Amino acid sequence: MIVTVFRSRLSENAGEEYQEMAEQMSELAQTMPGYISHKTFAAEDGERVTIVEFESMEGQREWSRNSEHGKAKKLGKEKFYSEYKIQICEVIRQASGGQSPGM
Repeated sequence: MIVTVFRSRLSENAGEEYQEMAEQMSELAQTMPGYISHKTFAAEDGERVTIVEFESMEGQREWSRNSEHGKAKKLGKEKFYSEYKIQICEVIRQASGGQSPGM
C-alpha cells in the first residue's frame, strides 16, 4: 500500500473556491484505480493533514498525473496554500485491532 501525507496551511485567499475544488478532487480521487481511502484533519494551529491510501504506486502515480488533479495542484500552489509538504510512503508493516467504526 502507498500512503500520501499532504500537509498544508491555507492562505487567506482560499475561501469558497478552495472548498469547491477540494470537494471535486475528493470525488475524483475515489474514481482512480487502486484508490482505497482519504481523510483530512485540521489542527488547532491551522495546519491541515490529508492522508490518501492507494493499493500501489501505479495508482498513486495515475492520480498524481491526472489532468484535473494537475489543474487543482497548480491553483493550490498559486492561490490556496501558504505552505505545503507532500510525502509519499510505502507501507512496510500494518497492524490493526479493536472495533472502531471505519477501521
